[in-house]
Amino acid sequence: MLEPLRQGLPPIDPSAVSGSATCTLPARYEAVGGARRFTRTTLNGWGLAERFDDVALVVSELVTNALRHALPTDSTAPESQDPPVRLHLMRWSSRLVCAVRDPSQESPIASEAPDCAESGRGLFLVESFSDSWGWHPTPGPETENPNAPSAPRGKVVWALFRLSDGV
Repeated sequence: MLEPLRQGLPPIDPSAVSGSATCTLPARYEAVGGARRFTRTTLNGWGLAERFDDVALVVSELVTNALRHALPTDSTAPESQDPPVRLHLMRWSSRLVCAVRDPSQESPIASEAPDCAESGRGLFLVESFSDSWGWHPTPGPETENPNAPSAPRGKVVWALFRLSDGV
């Protein structure tokens, strides 16, 4: 899941990993508030409370996009074994990553919303408040044939925040 995050950045020293936390979110818009509470608790525990505003805004946008654009609209569709949306927070000594996994294989598209639009600026905000962002497909389940390519089962949209050296 992390390989695309390493592009263009100094290598991550495995000893610098400070923590990770994961939250499973229900397929309801109320999950955005839960994601923000989870983010606050996690950042406070890591001594990064001062980063909450920017990180929470990005988490809110990524979770909202996953709920709005990535979940099936057919409520009669069978439930999969995997939860529909997961929030991952990962911290190293010099960076923090928030990543949202969802079941859609569609790439996120940043577009310009008209000034009068009430939505459509989410990825613009993610780009503005994080140091970088991107996405990649998640690998599918292992098949009986280890040489066969696995089909993607969704995607991960991530945002990276650089932390000061003193953190």
